[in-house]
Amino acid sequence: MSDLWHIARAFASTRYRSRQSLSRADFLIWQDRALQRWLQRDIPKTRYYSSATSRLDTLPIADKAQMMADFGAFNLGGISAPVGWQHFETSGTIGDISVGASTGTSGNRALYVITPQERLRWLGTILAKALPRFPFQAERVAVILPQSSSLYDTAARANRLELAFFDLKEGMERWSNRLAAFDPTCLVGPPRILRALAEEDIGLTPRIVYSSAETLDPVDRQVIEAGFALKLGQIYMAAEGLFGVSCPHDNIHLAEDTTKFEFEPAGDGLVNPIVSCFQRQYQIMARHRMNDLLRLMPEPCRCGSPLQAVSEIVGRMDDVFVFDADTKPIYFTPDVLRNAVLDADRSIDDFRILRVAERRIELVLPERYKPEQLQTSKAALERLIQARCKGITVSARTARLYPDNHRKLRRVENQWRADPR
Repeated sequence: MSDLWHIARAFASTRYRSRQSLSRADFLIWQDRALQRWLQRDIPKTRYYSSATSRLDTLPIADKAQMMADFGAFNLGGISAPVGWQHFETSGTIGDISVGASTGTSGNRALYVITPQERLRWLGTILAKALPRFPFQAERVAVILPQSSSLYDTAARANRLELAFFDLKEGMERWSNRLAAFDPTCLVGPPRILRALAEEDIGLTPRIVYSSAETLDPVDRQVIEAGFALKLGQIYMAAEGLFGVSCPHDNIHLAEDTTKFEFEPAGDGLVNPIVSCFQRQYQIMARHRMNDLLRLMPEPCRCGSPLQAVSEIVGRMDDVFVFDADTKPIYFTPDVLRNAVLDADRSIDDFRILRVAERRIELVLPERYKPEQLQTSKAALERLIQARCKGITVSARTARLYPDNHRKLRRVENQWRADPR
């Protein structure tokens, strides 16, 4: 079968499975059948799951570290992590298998291996979800990320689609003129880069802009939407796969047509997703714990999609500040900490909240802010913390907040880790 046939099939299936006329109940019946086929047919072919049953809830929950510790046990080719890294750093392939990796901008890097058919299926899926007018309207898509991928190279095989990659690590000054000349109709990148492009105004007039790869903060959203005069969308994607795309109502719809999501409660109405990617056949990802915090919508989205809607990707699990109290741990999630600072002074549009020691938090504002603004935001953070947990010190200072193109922007970051002993 031709490449275009694989792309078109995935495209049509994706649109069909998320159509407004499909009820949630009927969608879940289809999803369960697809999941059962995968559990019975594909999972037992790998060493890690060779003796697994066909019941999802009996499988062990694994995370990135466990997968990378025995990478060969999770893929059909038995490709070990050292072999995978060797080929990733040279040809990027092992036979016809593509070898890719996460950017590593948020911690440990992870490998992924996929077949040509899986690449084409991924392309058809993301085109259907992210480009509502395609293929009736040709698209020029600019992707700004720290690392390219064979997945993006696959886009050259689709008609009426041009895709250009711009390397975040090179710095915006190296490629901004090339980006302007490309004149994208769709722009995808981290929110801090989209914000910089909106503020610099290099003449871009995209029809669609998607934030991806980093947590989207309200302060960035406002600037991006004002600069480009449109509603900002979001793409929820990681090395593990494509997990969601936002709809016109600003809600992210999880890619339940390719992935089964389970949710662990994380406090304050948030959940931590556990994913089983039932369309991944070469590298098996079953009950894989993500490091994300999501806020699910309790009711269906107004757009009519049967897919579960997420109102917010709050941040990372390991950036939750957890303090010991008398009777139980006290949790402060990134969104709560962030809002305390932003609500204290509406003029603040950048900051860092860092946990630098077991019981010490540091607030950093850019140098342009006045001492009284620093004290006001510090006091708001202290009130939030001390209302629930005593004995926590909050310090505050101003500094030059340099952009770092080699790691993700984390305005709320837990830099302290408990001694594992």
